[in-house]
Amino acid sequence: MLDVQNVTRVFGDKRAVDRVSFTLHQPGFIGIIGSSGAGKSTFLRMMNRLTDATEGRILYEGQDILPLRGAAARNWQSRCAMIFQQFNLVPRLDVVANVLHGKLNRQSTLATMFNLWSRADILRAIDILDRLGIAEQATKRAEALSGGQQQRVAIARALMQDPAIILADEPIASLDPMNAQIVMDTLKRINVEDGRMVIANLHTLDTARRYCDRVIGMRDGRIVFDGTPEQLTTGVARDIYGADETFNEHATSTAIRPERAVPAARVAVH
Repeated sequence: MLDVQNVTRVFGDKRAVDRVSFTLHQPGFIGIIGSSGAGKSTFLRMMNRLTDATEGRILYEGQDILPLRGAAARNWQSRCAMIFQQFNLVPRLDVVANVLHGKLNRQSTLATMFNLWSRADILRAIDILDRLGIAEQATKRAEALSGGQQQRVAIARALMQDPAIILADEPIASLDPMNAQIVMDTLKRINVEDGRMVIANLHTLDTARRYCDRVIGMRDGRIVFDGTPEQLTTGVARDIYGADETFNEHATSTAIRPERAVPAARVAVH
């Protein structure tokens, strides 16, 4: 399904991503961990075609997406949605309008300029918000919402694209533990219930162990670990982060507790 082959990105004399290779045969939940500057965000941006690769190939269902340009690249971005740490919403627009922006790549220029949406699109946006538990916020400005609510709006916008893959770049880094759990629960449900591949850059080991089917550890642009959550021991984590025996993984914990898990949302595959 996804075959990453020796993907490299060079900035000047720095190899931000250095010959990264891995293969995914099914739409699992993949966590990428590592310290700041490890190359995690650069890799996701290359996958989403926001950044060019210096060399290598990323094959999705046999098609190399790295050479895509223009309309072909925009079509790929509609199939491979991106969720950012800082939400990337339009603060002064209402929540529904932000969700509808997930269809911009498929809208005509005229419709986009005059903010024209079909009744079916509006109803679908509200349905997605309802699924994520924030339909009551639909008419509020995005800037009036809490961080956790804004991130769920960003997820709703991604779902509006009906993507095969969701890329999440540090989706809970700006959130408190309770909202972090809600957002991660939401992404996991989308992965399991919809069968969508999720690849998330994460900065906490407990989150990676709890939610991911597979964990990839990056250090200095290279993959230094690729295994199951059970194999992500403290010793392995020290190697990923380049730390000595004083490394305490509790310092990275989000303190997410299973007993506070949110109830499962209604299934609504679009």
